[in-house]
Amino acid sequence: MSATPLPARLRTAAARFLLPTVLAVSFAVQAVGAFLPSVPLLVASTAVGLAADIALHRWQRSMAAALGKLHATVFVRQVVRDLLMVAGLIRIEDQDYEKKYLALVCGLLVFYALHSACQALAILVRRTRTLPVVTRNIDASALRLSAAPPALLMSRSGQRLLLFGLPSAAGLVITAAGGSAWWAAAGIALSVACATVAVGMLATRLSRGRRPVTSEQALEWFEAWLAEYRPTVGMYFSGGTSSAYQANMWLEPLARLEGRPVIVLRERFMVKHIASTDIPIVCLPKVADLMRLEQSTLKTLIHPSNSGKTSQVLRIPTIKHAFVNHGESDKLSSCNPYAKAYDEVWVAGPAARERYALAAVGVDDRDVVEIGRPQLDAIEPYSGAPAGPYTTVLYAPTWEGWDGNPGNTSVVEAGENIVRALLADPRVRLLYKPHPLTGSVDPRAGAANTRIQEMIRAANAVRAAEHAAERPAPTAAAELARRTAELDALTTSSFRASADDAERMLVQTVPAPGRAAAVAAATAAWEAAYWASFPAWEHRIVVGARPNVYACFNRADLLVSDVSSVISDYLASEKPYAVANTSGLSEQDFRDTFPTVRAGVVLTPDAAGVPALLETVREPEKDPFAGARSELKQHLLGPSDPPSVVRFDEAARALCAAADGHRAGMALRALPVIPAQREAAATPDAEHARG
Repeated sequence: MSATPLPARLRTAAARFLLPTVLAVSFAVQAVGAFLPSVPLLVASTAVGLAADIALHRWQRSMAAALGKLHATVFVRQVVRDLLMVAGLIRIEDQDYEKKYLALVCGLLVFYALHSACQALAILVRRTRTLPVVTRNIDASALRLSAAPPALLMSRSGQRLLLFGLPSAAGLVITAAGGSAWWAAAGIALSVACATVAVGMLATRLSRGRRPVTSEQALEWFEAWLAEYRPTVGMYFSGGTSSAYQANMWLEPLARLEGRPVIVLRERFMVKHIASTDIPIVCLPKVADLMRLEQSTLKTLIHPSNSGKTSQVLRIPTIKHAFVNHGESDKLSSCNPYAKAYDEVWVAGPAARERYALAAVGVDDRDVVEIGRPQLDAIEPYSGAPAGPYTTVLYAPTWEGWDGNPGNTSVVEAGENIVRALLADPRVRLLYKPHPLTGSVDPRAGAANTRIQEMIRAANAVRAAEHAAERPAPTAAAELARRTAELDALTTSSFRASADDAERMLVQTVPAPGRAAAVAAATAAWEAAYWASFPAWEHRIVVGARPNVYACFNRADLLVSDVSSVISDYLASEKPYAVANTSGLSEQDFRDTFPTVRAGVVLTPDAAGVPALLETVREPEKDPFAGARSELKQHLLGPSDPPSVVRFDEAARALCAAADGHRAGMALRALPVIPAQREAAATPDAEHARG
């Protein structure tokens, strides 16, 4: 579980060191108070130090971890704090202290020992609950899973020490302030009792009846599940949390494929970042366990992205692999040389085929299969000029990329100018949907993104004053809340704060029949409620998973974007679009370099062309690119007949058939070579079977 957000007043660079400084000063003052001795100093510094330590673990866990690297762990700090208190008590009371305070020290040592035992048991329990396979949408009850122990016992050792140590610290402070030594003894005894209970709770989790199955038993269960489910086609994905959208966009097309689909992940944390789906999900972090897929019925895996771990699954000879990418654009990343490692490269249309041929990255044209973009079925076609009083403009810039090319994103050099020009038109309603990775590489992009959002909020404040009466009825917000709760109930699982992977596996079992259809209906209802919940004049900053970019396409009359897959996808609607040119190229060179631009308006960084662009949207007879958009759509996305979902399914079935042929050839080659078999192997049918 992540740390509690730091209060705003503690987020400045200087304030980050406030708590560590207070902590260090408290120890120094406590030492002075112990050896003078001074009861006020001793009591005050102990209380301040303990409060600072608790605050540090609540708000600044990274700083607490940094202190640990200096060997100033919370354990060391607590020991020093307690021993300084005992030293102060000895100095305050000069007579007959040997036996009295020796007992207190012994009690503290017992408490520390129990804390260490608790930490050791937590590690052992965590290991027993860390299985080699993590699943979702699969009945894993046979693995003897159970709810996780409290996070305080399992993963928050520092907070546990501080919390359990509070009674002993309080008792020592009361004794130092003039109370009886029995207060200190009672406090230490209570701390020991708390630690003892924690040790007992964790120890019972290691008993045979309460442990999950062993790793080998879990893998045997997984192989049995594979044999029963018999998957045929799947999606393989590896990446960070911010890249989950790349896999999520293929969930619905994958679910509609003929056969039994499965999703194969490599990172445990990614299991909870895959969006709602009924498809079984398996996560196999170790390469050795991943190789067990070789003996399964799995024939084809599609790959939405490349990663360092992709090469590991490509080693499985019984599975055919197709690279589908998470979007297509004219950027070099859309024809990565890594693509030649796959058996086939599935692209949307002829443009991508030409792109690979021109890039000459080693992808054989015979391995390129045009499937269209099956995600785009929900995009509504162009229906003419805006019908209402407002022209809805979607500004969806891409991110800055890894190569530092200024032409990757318009956010830095042109974003504020584009937004300013759009906001200046009183008949524009702006939807701003930045890429999820904006600012992750270049801080300037993140800063510009923040300023753009501030501009939009300021414009909304002005419009709100002008159109105060033009707001939806309160029932609209209530309807959105109701639809949100309904959709969340279908697409999310509720977990305790301390839930671990094992507990999540237990909760996220086989989905109820018909859930996928219910989710689709609830999503449509949510989108309708969302757009109805705010006035037509209000600009929107659209971040997060809902609404997705395709839902924004259906609301937009015009798209403004960069050279990215957003343009290719938007062309499914044949609506007008514009592309920001921050590459430094002339307009003609820009159009020649990036074919996806040829049916759209090119905007310079100063956004001077925005008024003329809006005029062509409102008066379609002035639009010079209407015919070109239709032609470019087919060039980028392929023909409308047969539909993309059909071509996607045909490509999957063909690759599965190729995998079958390859397996038959492998089986034939594995037979002992005798004359009769050698003669049979020479026949045309056998030659074809070897693939």
